[in-house]
Amino acid sequence: MKTIIIFIISLIFSIQLQAQSTVTTSTVAVKGNCDECKERIENAADIKGVKNAVWDETKQAITVTYDTKKVSLEQIETAIAKSGHQTAHQKADLKAYNGLPACCKYQSADCHKK
Repeated sequence: MKTIIIFIISLIFSIQLQAQSTVTTSTVAVKGNCDECKERIENAADIKGVKNAVWDETKQAITVTYDTKKVSLEQIETAIAKSGHQTAHQKADLKAYNGLPACCKYQSADCHKK
């Protein structure tokens, strides 16, 4: 009887440990200029494990909610950098940056808001 009770208690504790959330929210600096940048950055961050991604032009930052068991913040930043946008820890892919529309080239001061 004691063995059954111990087994049941162990089972309850293991279920509780597995139910702990691995979803977290982080904010990372990402350079961009306009609504086109916003769309591109948010789409780039939309990879497996990311629940939500919102880039703020004023703050020059993206806030991402993601499952740490499926994706890391580094992987998210790498995906964004591959789209041509520099993040806090990743330089933008130069070929992708050069392919951005003129307004989205955040390294120059030639952006004219639409």
